[in-house]
Amino acid sequence: MADFMNVGKIVNTHGIRGEVRIMPLTDFPEVRFAKNAELFFFTPDNHPVVVNVESARLHKNMYILRLKEYGNINEVEKFKGGMAKVLKENLAELEEGEYYFHQIVGCSVITEEGETLGTISEILTPGANDVWVVKTPAGKEVLIPVIDDVVLDVDIEQQQVKIHLMEGLL
Repeated sequence: MADFMNVGKIVNTHGIRGEVRIMPLTDFPEVRFAKNAELFFFTPDNHPVVVNVESARLHKNMYILRLKEYGNINEVEKFKGGMAKVLKENLAELEEGEYYFHQIVGCSVITEEGETLGTISEILTPGANDVWVVKTPAGKEVLIPVIDDVVLDVDIEQQQVKIHLMEGLL
């Protein structure tokens, strides 16, 4: 089965003409929900259906999508609670120094001295900057702020991140 990435949660239907309300889970909603965009809607029981966007509009932090294939509420009810996804190979190109979460989670973290700190297990997004949760071999969690003073190098190919261990991080 192909690899998919989530771009939105289908939270409800909208009106009687077959529109759906989607909570975006992507940094590129204007691309993902654009006219003629192809999406895969997964029903709550995980069955994929290919759909094409006829129109989309932003309403109260949600996108309301009209799909070319569906014209009434009864046809789209089955998607409620499901996910909107795209194929992994259709991910948008990022600028230099930007990465998708799935590229970072699982990377090993080493200090600039070459000491292995652990593996990134999770990414938190509290506000000003992301925070990587690094699980050490001893099972302890270390929080690493994703700022230029700390993150020195990210090598996605080698699945390795080099950091400067600032005082107080451990």
